[in-house]
Amino acid sequence: MGLLIRFMGILACVLASAGSQAQTDAARGYPSKPMRLIVPFAAGGGNDVVGRVVAAKLAQNFGQPVIVENRPGNNGFIGAKLVVDAAPDGHTILMGPSGPIAISPAIFSKMPYSPLKDLAPVTMIGSYPLILVVSQSLPARTIAELVQYAKARPNQVNYGSTSATFQLASELFNLKTETKFQHIPYKSSADFTTAAMTGEITFALADPPPAIGLIKSGKIRGLAVTSATRHPFWPDVPTMAEAGVPDMEVTIFMGLFLPAATPRAIVQRLRDEVARGIAEPDAREKLVALGIGPAGNQPDEFAKFLAEDTARWTEVARSANIKAD
Repeated sequence: MGLLIRFMGILACVLASAGSQAQTDAARGYPSKPMRLIVPFAAGGGNDVVGRVVAAKLAQNFGQPVIVENRPGNNGFIGAKLVVDAAPDGHTILMGPSGPIAISPAIFSKMPYSPLKDLAPVTMIGSYPLILVVSQSLPARTIAELVQYAKARPNQVNYGSTSATFQLASELFNLKTETKFQHIPYKSSADFTTAAMTGEITFALADPPPAIGLIKSGKIRGLAVTSATRHPFWPDVPTMAEAGVPDMEVTIFMGLFLPAATPRAIVQRLRDEVARGIAEPDAREKLVALGIGPAGNQPDEFAKFLAEDTARWTEVARSANIKAD
């Protein structure tokens, strides 16, 4: 009996060692072909712009082409599901923002994948607040004036969104201000930010990348940011709390993901190269110029953050009674 137990122990060690060696070998030969970075939204939006910065650094560090593929549609589900179903070899990567990863599970009772089970977190690329923007032609220069404008036109005001992220944040604004802005879907945040500029929609809660240039050129007006403190890009724009809308703090993340069955050594190798790339001065400057605070945490740290963020949004949706289906 003692010999059997000893033998089983030795066998377990041999198998573990073989598995570890196989993972190391897989990572050593990775990547072995061109890589695909799937952006689940249309070109021109914040995720696309940041994705291309990341892709350029990965191509530089790995010595393999990294092709950015925009797969918009269905709240980001189409692009995310493509990665969930891809071969778990590290060559198909998801540029995953808060929406299809942490927010959609809070408002959709049925999804084509489970973010926490079907995807392997690699690292957070960065995070940022949203900014509420309106057309320069709109006669509202403050949040209070926007609310007053909306209440005088309950069936004539609307907002744009491209995913659960922007929709949930905008519906939260409706609840906090007791307004009835109607939802208008768009393919990217660049599209609905432009729609706010032209007056096609009344307001947009936009991510910084598509909003920065339009605000700087005076084509749209920023009324409030959803961060706890004022954004360094817009020091004159108040926070939602300062503008009279408490409990409206919203911070969005962007991160990289692989299929859940991807070997841990490949996940770690990709994380290390991404973190090295976005820490380089040129990439860091580009991200900061887009209003995004660069990150680069470890896979386990990112996984813990995702579980907590998903729980937070689930509580927000429950409290606000917001459901998308």
